[in-house]
Amino acid sequence: MEATETKKIKKSVLKREKRDAKKEAAKTGPVVAKLKNVPSSPRKMRLVTDLIKGQRVGQALNILKYQPQIGAEKLEKLLLSAIANWGNTHEMKIEDADLFVKEIWVDGGRMLKRMRPAPQGRGYRIRKRSNHVTLVLGSLASENKVQSAETK
Repeated sequence: MEATETKKIKKSVLKREKRDAKKEAAKTGPVVAKLKNVPSSPRKMRLVTDLIKGQRVGQALNILKYQPQIGAEKLEKLLLSAIANWGNTHEMKIEDADLFVKEIWVDGGRMLKRMRPAPQGRGYRIRKRSNHVTLVLGSLASENKVQSAETK
């Protein structure tokens, strides 16, 4: 037999290696947190998300704490969840990382459709909207390291 012959690798081994590589990449990259099926319209939620886009985490938490909108309370919980996710995957302390809201976006969720009685035997449509929120946290400390490495 020739020495150049390659050994066949099992699919399960490839899957495991791919999964482990993805976990390692997550330790250095940004952290994502998702909130699904929030029972408010996407338009109302976007008004709140625009307030915290690009803000540092401490500032964003303060903004959300004192906002009267119903979506602010849910976004505050989502932001706290993202911070906890970041703490689980990264070795650096949260205070040293200088976290900020890198990206946040709102997509429309499922829509419950109802009929409301209207005059003369008609029926008006009611659409009860929901939304999905995706939050991405970034670290200023890690981004500064990447930029300094690129310039060298």
